[in-house]
Amino acid sequence: PLRGKILNVQKASLAQMLEDKECASIIQVIGAGSGKSFELDEARYGRIIMMSDADVDGSHIRCLLLTLLYRYMKPLIDSGRVFAAMPPLHRIEVMGAGGKKGEVLYTYSDDEMKKVTADLTKQGKRWKEPIQRYKGLGEMDADQLRETTMDPDHRTLRRVTIKDAQAAEQMFELLMGNEVGPRKDFISTADIDRDRIDA
Repeated sequence: PLRGKILNVQKASLAQMLEDKECASIIQVIGAGSGKSFELDEARYGRIIMMSDADVDGSHIRCLLLTLLYRYMKPLIDSGRVFAAMPPLHRIEVMGAGGKKGEVLYTYSDDEMKKVTADLTKQGKRWKEPIQRYKGLGEMDADQLRETTMDPDHRTLRRVTIKDAQAAEQMFELLMGNEVGPRKDFISTADIDRDRIDA
């Protein structure tokens, strides 16, 4: 497990990356080296699954991890061995007959949650209020974490492609790199939905 956000390797030197405790730990655990010395056949795992929160901070951590993997362990991505676990953002407890507990539904975005509740309303179904919003994996109990994010029969995994990793690296270079001008241009001209900013 990581302790918070890892080093932004987009701006760091190789020496800084190797000195970072979290980056060094990831390289050691995977066991295949890094950079030019990376040997895919030496990797200890057939799959690397990134688990992070469903919110903006979790996305940030995934981008940081992707940038590390793309820059220093790219063959893992090229070979299709990197996945992102997709934890739910909401838990909706649908009420059964007589106010008893009914089925539990999970949604992965605010838009999906609105659609599900609209569909439930059309069906004449009610749900327990307030709808639980997970701010992090740590808010789930062991059963919920297993059911939603770890159980192979129920979890949602997204295979990371080289396009995903390249897009993450480009966005990191733009938003967190050393060049201020392109960042200002992007922020001032980007078609950003202000309501979706988690600030």
